[in-house]
Amino acid sequence: IFQFLKQLGIHPDWQFVDVYGMEPELLSMVPRPVCAVLLLFPITEKYEIFRTEEEERIKAKGQDVKSSVYFMKQTINNACGTIGLIHAIANNRDKMNFETNSSLKKFLEDSLSMTPEERAKYLETYEAIRVTHESSAHEGQTEAPSIDEKVDLHFIALVNVGGHLYELDGRKPFPINHGETSDDSFLEDAIEVCKKFMERDPEELRFNAIALSAA
Repeated sequence: IFQFLKQLGIHPDWQFVDVYGMEPELLSMVPRPVCAVLLLFPITEKYEIFRTEEEERIKAKGQDVKSSVYFMKQTINNACGTIGLIHAIANNRDKMNFETNSSLKKFLEDSLSMTPEERAKYLETYEAIRVTHESSAHEGQTEAPSIDEKVDLHFIALVNVGGHLYELDGRKPFPINHGETSDDSFLEDAIEVCKKFMERDPEELRFNAIALSAA
């Protein structure tokens, strides 16, 4: 992932760090501020049932999603890691320092006015990010060729936009608003959302959280 950020032309003011556990003392080891959390989790039958119910509930009740949330759909099969990264960076673009010729900066500028579906289509044609993703995925790994390779595992991004915590998942039709948050409480609030994923599948062990933290 570090290699990936570098190749996309992002200055190393921010770094991805592993969250080793959900307890307060382990969270206190994560450098602050944290501007995004990526959760890697297994797509199980329980989760798919929950996802369908959640979608129907939100469609019936509605939810408040700020227009400034950058969201894109996932149409490339194994690209959830890439889309998770784009979601994390895009919703914190005011905090990032991009190189002038950054391929990701150009992608975000070009796609800001697009719909979530148009962004997905644009990514399909956007060689620079896809090629970077594929080359960084294959570097020095024989066992698991890519962060995106295992199709039963999926990445989502959790971000703070305008004081609300959003879950961004390209497989879902829209962002999910998980309620209020602040810069100070964001990591703890995001981890509470991660815990809900784990509680839905208590016998599953394949959960992994990564924080985008100030370097």
